[in-house]
Amino acid sequence: MRIMPRLTITLSDERRTALKEAAASSGKTITQLIDESLDAYGIKTRARAEDLLAQARQRAGLDEDRALALAIEETDDARRRK
Repeated sequence: MRIMPRLTITLSDERRTALKEAAASSGKTITQLIDESLDAYGIKTRARAEDLLAQARQRAGLDEDRALALAIEETDDARRRK
């Protein structure tokens, strides 16, 4: 069994109650709701981000070298526009 790190957050009583109610009504744990919320907000694990990148490369028909070159070009262009 993998031991997961713990995180302590401070919520208002109202927010805590709402979170508990949302978890109960959806049949999920608070942890599952928070994980889903982080995903929806775009916060991904490195492995998930790499997987999404690989999927995008495959759909675009790019090999890894061309995808990296394109990413560098786009990043440089974005920095110049600032």
